[in-house]
Amino acid sequence: MCHSTDSRPPAPPVQGEVASQEQIELTAADGNRFLAYRADPAEPNGRNVVILPDIRGLHPFYRDLAVRFAEAGFRAIAIDYFGRTAGLTGRDADFEYKPHVEQLRSDHVRADVRAATDALAALGPVFTVGFCMGGAQSWRQAAEGNGLAGGIGFYSTLRFVDDPATGPGAPILGLLGGADTATSPERLRAYLAALDRAGTEHETHVYEGAPHSFFDRSYKEWEEACQDSWRRILSFTERHS
Repeated sequence: MCHSTDSRPPAPPVQGEVASQEQIELTAADGNRFLAYRADPAEPNGRNVVILPDIRGLHPFYRDLAVRFAEAGFRAIAIDYFGRTAGLTGRDADFEYKPHVEQLRSDHVRADVRAATDALAALGPVFTVGFCMGGAQSWRQAAEGNGLAGGIGFYSTLRFVDDPATGPGAPILGLLGGADTATSPERLRAYLAALDRAGTEHETHVYEGAPHSFFDRSYKEWEEACQDSWRRILSFTERHS
């Protein structure tokens, strides 16, 4: 897993008021009902994000992250992956996620992300932001287009996705740890080369020495990397809106 049960996301550089936050249920086009967490800012910046968690699904870290994005002015929905196999139960520390990850398919993720995107699309451009498995899926959703303005991936674990074969897709931003071993440099280069062949715009930044899951307010030594990540997200989403 990416983050400990006590991990919480770092605050954005500028924090505004949050107008509302709540757990919701969404329904995908295939009829799947799944949990999500929505947070809305008091003063929207006109941009929206769908948050794709790590392999644990809608862990408390990602509910808190939706609130952090709302503080930064984004309307945000964090989704769960496992409505088809685990129902609408919670994703706390006791949740056995591995059997459900093994049953998860990319078309499931695509359908669920689309449901969240549709819930936000009338309010402005929608970006995906993902972590670990979710980072790879975020890149995949953007590379395919899927009505997105862009896709952001933290420490994307590329064993969960194939190289993009078509394009161009929506622009992609990668925020990566230099000490992360979940994806080899060779695998990353191959994936980025596939994006180039498809004509998909992309940019990546590697934080030297940073581990997998560095985006965590308890990692004081990576505080500057966290703040720089926020700045890059704000710039990327503004430029591609």
